[in-house]
Amino acid sequence: MDPIAQQMLSPTTTETAGFTITTVPPATIAAASSSSATESPPRSSTGGGSLSRYENQKRRDWNTFGQYLRNHRPPLSLVRCSGAHVLEFLRYLDQFGKTKVHKPVCPFFGHPNPPAPCPCPLRQAWGSLDALIGRLRAAYEENGGDPEANPFGARAVRLYLREVRDSQSKARGISYEKKKRKRRPPPPPPN
Repeated sequence: MDPIAQQMLSPTTTETAGFTITTVPPATIAAASSSSATESPPRSSTGGGSLSRYENQKRRDWNTFGQYLRNHRPPLSLVRCSGAHVLEFLRYLDQFGKTKVHKPVCPFFGHPNPPAPCPCPLRQAWGSLDALIGRLRAAYEENGGDPEANPFGARAVRLYLREVRDSQSKARGISYEKKKRKRRPPPPPPN
């Protein structure tokens, strides 16, 4: 590389009133941005940088639930929120669902891949609701809520999720098997 091109790409440092100022030429910035355009930004799970995908989703879910409470008639405070209000919220979310849940009278009831369209309603999938409740339960406690009074861990919410799982399993012909943990083989006996 010739000396003029090298000078154009190298930063200059000047010291002024005890401060060090580094000036980076525009050619260096353009070269750096074009080379790093294909690289993904570094991800931080908990430290000072950006939040993880889980943390971002948890924050969005918490804000959505807070908005739901503010729009509730009459408006609800988090302290007065109960498992019944959480169930109301979950039923409200069903209108935005994308999972076809067949009714028992539908000819495709129990078929995971129906061959034709049907008028059965779209609902939130059980897995989405289960994950949502897990995130909201954690967010409640992180935002100062008492773990003993957590409305997202209420018995009624757990029963509702179980009911949704079972009904969607039958309606869609998909079984939700609980994953069994693999047991470690016992250590070999000492010789």
